[in-house]
Amino acid sequence: MKTLNKFTPKNNWEGKTKSSKGSISRRSFLGKSFAIGAGTFGGGLLLSQRTSAFSPGTLHPGDAALLRFPAALEILEADFWIQYNELGGIQDGEVSGGFGIPTYTKALTALDSDMPQYIHDNTDDEITHHQFLNAYLISKGADPADLDSFRTLMGSTATGVNTTLIGKRLTNLTKLQLDTSWWTRYRDDSHNPDLDPSFVFPQAVPSLAVKHHTAIPRTDTDLKSKNFIQAMANTAGFHFPTIEQGGNSLYPSLAQRASDVEVLRILISIGPTETMHFQTWADKAGNAPPLTAVDPVTGVSVTFPNLNSPPFGGEEFQTNLIMPEPCPFLSESLPIVSIIRPTETKGIANGALTFLTNMGLFTDQSMAFFTYMKTLADDADAAVRSCI
Repeated sequence: MKTLNKFTPKNNWEGKTKSSKGSISRRSFLGKSFAIGAGTFGGGLLLSQRTSAFSPGTLHPGDAALLRFPAALEILEADFWIQYNELGGIQDGEVSGGFGIPTYTKALTALDSDMPQYIHDNTDDEITHHQFLNAYLISKGADPADLDSFRTLMGSTATGVNTTLIGKRLTNLTKLQLDTSWWTRYRDDSHNPDLDPSFVFPQAVPSLAVKHHTAIPRTDTDLKSKNFIQAMANTAGFHFPTIEQGGNSLYPSLAQRASDVEVLRILISIGPTETMHFQTWADKAGNAPPLTAVDPVTGVSVTFPNLNSPPFGGEEFQTNLIMPEPCPFLSESLPIVSIIRPTETKGIANGALTFLTNMGLFTDQSMAFFTYMKTLADDADAAVRSCI
């Protein structure tokens, strides 16, 4: 059985922790990593019993799977947010690494002057999410999520990145294909993907769903054109809410399968923070300057339209309508209501994994990576709510 150890720094994936006078910093416990063995891929969990959060005990295998899968996703999320923070966020004692690229940061602030701070805070949040989930799993004698062996992707080599992490990324931000249909899904008061899964919601930025686009400067060569720099920043601006709306749905969907009330509490406590992220970024994406740019390396074109003008416009595209419109829920016979959508629980983990894979976030990852992630998703989808 694994137990919590006396934490010691493991690496510099996520920077240094921040402390304050006379108090424990927000991550003085979570911010130190665990001694995780190479043999943690898979099950081998013990039978379940109810125990308090930090006492030795075990988890029902299904509940452990419901926490291990989002822990892995939060590790992946932290990985790409760290890349964004290195180039366009705030580097400090809480989220360190990188030196920023002034021209890229300036392009991000065209969406909102506070973008560097928001990027920093979102990065910090995701780091704490996976560190807490893994710490909780270990405290219960369950295997944590461990993706360190898959840190093999190149990432950006532009001046300003954390050079010690070049070639050690988990995610790829340079070949994205974004589904921006969430934009109209949350503005449509007549359709809910849970009730009408075949309905096609229009894309906010159709060209982002075609071919591959980079959201960060790959090299210093990408910094020669002001227009292309803004296109990269706009792509990032739409990538942020595209990712966060996924977590916005994932946690309440997984929570419906939890057996232990404490596991339920964890899932419904982390999930709403993803909703906070989503609404923040949905608001900022609406400020992306309209433009058309051509990738100087791939020749791929991207167009960011004025969503308030024809052929867009109207309530489905209006940029300041960031509150979720009411829509049908549970049954067409019931009144419409403002909700998170989708929240269907069947196949949610594999659906989330497919969504991220189709996005291009894992381009160039190994087959071993996909096998590991598929195992975690299958285990989470197999979890069944029971009385324990």
